[in-house]
Amino acid sequence: MQPERFDHFMARANAAYYARGAFTRDFVTAPELTQVFGELLGAWAKIVWQMLGAPEDVMLVEAGPGRGVLMADALRVWNAPSVHFIESSPALRAKQARRVPRAMWHDSLDSLPPGPVILLANEFLDALPVRQFIRGEAGWMERHVADGAYVDLPTDYSLPDAPVGSVREVNEPALEFCRKLAARGGVGLFIDYGPMHSGVGESVQAIRHGEYADPLQYPGEADITAHVDFGAIKAAVHTQGPVKQNAFLTALGLFQRSDILAQRHPDKAQDLKLAVHRLTAPEAMGSLFKAIVVCPESLPGLPGFA
Repeated sequence: MQPERFDHFMARANAAYYARGAFTRDFVTAPELTQVFGELLGAWAKIVWQMLGAPEDVMLVEAGPGRGVLMADALRVWNAPSVHFIESSPALRAKQARRVPRAMWHDSLDSLPPGPVILLANEFLDALPVRQFIRGEAGWMERHVADGAYVDLPTDYSLPDAPVGSVREVNEPALEFCRKLAARGGVGLFIDYGPMHSGVGESVQAIRHGEYADPLQYPGEADITAHVDFGAIKAAVHTQGPVKQNAFLTALGLFQRSDILAQRHPDKAQDLKLAVHRLTAPEAMGSLFKAIVVCPESLPGLPGFA
């Protein structure tokens, strides 16, 4: 078997995995924890729309919308003029249609019609394929996959020098997505996990049946992800942030909205309390996850980033 570049392997494996549409049994994302998450993002998007001058042809877009839970919650707060999903999986599109039947679907950002865009993306960039490089004795090598094992081959990809044994990951699709969004003047809120600044190191991991797995062992049956390089995004396009997820959600009113819901639905109070803790606690998702906005330089400080 010819060695396959790791990012190509990761792209194939994740495409097969998400095409099945059964990822929710392997992990739980923030929108699945509490409706408040999506409601806050809907309120955020509405304020951004107002800051843009409330254009009538604005599109509210979600990339990687999962089962459509986030968007369904967001639309309770802001009934956006038009709703779009960037999603290629037929199985997931069917689930999204049940929650947001008026949505329009696209395989990529490129097929969105012209017009102003406010985009939401939660745990989207981390699933895009990364190239992985290892510093060998003679220079940088690129990781490939052959017969279920890693193979390191010479590369002419330009990277800063580093000590032997160092690992560097480059997410070219994530940077391309952000550049295309910026080029059309869109505003995109990305919430994902990774370090605040660019860092060297290996972060690829796989989750299968709710447990960590070998990324190479079950292609198409496990979710393969890597930390998002927020520093690289900042270097590529104009951004606000990143900020830690707990600071972002707290600024948007997570605690206040959750308290109101708990008072209205006492039977759900404990679940709401646990969800808020998981979203904000430093040892849970609060510090590991970050929020960053790709936006035009002309926009003032946006909610959660001012």
